[in-house]
Amino acid sequence: MSASDAANARALGPHDLRQEAFAAVTAAFASLGRVCLALDSGFHIRHVSPRLDDLLGAGAAARNEGRPVEDLLGPELFGSAGPMRTALAAGERREGWRAWLKVVPEGSRLVSVSAAPLIHATRACDPEAAYIVVLRPADEDEEVARDGVPTASAGIIARSRPMMEILRLVERLQHSDVTVLITGESGVGKGVIAQAIHANSVRSKGPFVAVNCAALPEALLESELFGHVRGAFTGAVRDRVGRFEAAARGTLFLDEVGDLPLHLQTKLLRVLQERTFERVGESQPIAADVRVLAATHRDLKRAVEAGRFREDLFYRLRVFPIEIPPLRARREDIEPLARYLLAQVSQRTGRGLALSPDALRALLAYDWPGNVRELENALEYGVTVARGPMVRREDLPREAVDSAGAPEAAHAIPVEPSGSAASLCEAGPAAEPWTVSRRVRQRSTPTRDEITSTLESHRWRIAETSRSLGISRTTLWRLMRELDLRR
Repeated sequence: MSASDAANARALGPHDLRQEAFAAVTAAFASLGRVCLALDSGFHIRHVSPRLDDLLGAGAAARNEGRPVEDLLGPELFGSAGPMRTALAAGERREGWRAWLKVVPEGSRLVSVSAAPLIHATRACDPEAAYIVVLRPADEDEEVARDGVPTASAGIIARSRPMMEILRLVERLQHSDVTVLITGESGVGKGVIAQAIHANSVRSKGPFVAVNCAALPEALLESELFGHVRGAFTGAVRDRVGRFEAAARGTLFLDEVGDLPLHLQTKLLRVLQERTFERVGESQPIAADVRVLAATHRDLKRAVEAGRFREDLFYRLRVFPIEIPPLRARREDIEPLARYLLAQVSQRTGRGLALSPDALRALLAYDWPGNVRELENALEYGVTVARGPMVRREDLPREAVDSAGAPEAAHAIPVEPSGSAASLCEAGPAAEPWTVSRRVRQRSTPTRDEITSTLESHRWRIAETSRSLGISRTTLWRLMRELDLRR
């Protein structure tokens, strides 16, 4: 340092020196097209690269300085049980996760997020800075599908191509008030998708009101939906506001709408057509200023053919259909979901546990007929019975362990031969668990044509196809992934 530089440094206060040091760092990142954030130990943003304005609009850097980082990047990554936050707190780094950022006024921007603890030499410029986060714009189409890295948005953790497509649909719905019908098996996360649609809509500041049409007795369901006035029926001793009224200027989520009785289907159709409804026992119409989202695990087309569901209501609900595939059809999502859910369960129970490699292999090999809900229950069971710092294979429910008994399943996830237990169980998100193992390649591996023809002959039923080919379901899934085979 020259004498003039030393004199200038003495003239600057500590805050100015920190700002200059951070400016030098961010300028280097900016030349590579990156945005840099420095976080303190409480995960508040201490320094923000001015280039954040290029991503989020003018003034974004100034608005976010001093705020919790989860306000910017979402609780899915940086909430108290988020995978990024827990990894950083444990002294680990994470690379290549993706998140949607709100952009003013266009809508949203997909970014790649990498984070690491700051080393002591770097922290000398600001002792309060504990972590560094680097953002870069991410290609919304080809790169996401090719890389298969986890993306977090509005409570959704996804890596597979089908779920990435659903995330894009959710983003495209943000300026629309259209009615959406969400279908899929029980436990796939239809309610989470509904909440994501609401959170990304123009009605996000209004209430999100959910009602399970299958959980309430038919006699109470009409009053629950539309409300009633005093004296409308025996026991109606006071006026009651229904869910449609409670959801005014917000979103009403009708879960299991396929179980709605026929006479209530007629009333619901009227609400969707005329945007008005009446309380039970009253003839005065009330305006329905509400956006309706519906979900069901039933095949409504068959219900229409059987006369159990009104055809006109079906098409009124199905203006914008979203079908969520079962977890067994998007196995790439199992690992990031398992890590995220384990962090959530650990937080509830006050235990900081990780997944051992053999436990993760077992989770990947299981078909999950109960989908994400069953996965969360299995992890909660594992946390309950685990005695050490990890959830191991033997801590999981028996059905998950038994399904991973095939020899090939032991090679589903690469495990480093050395390193700490934490590093073994926390393989980075870019790790590819679907590569066909050397052991499988040395055996008689079916060709692409053989796999395709067998899948078609068995109507794409994985269990029957794998038995016919003489391989395990795990191996079949891996081969389909490598050969890019999908229905």
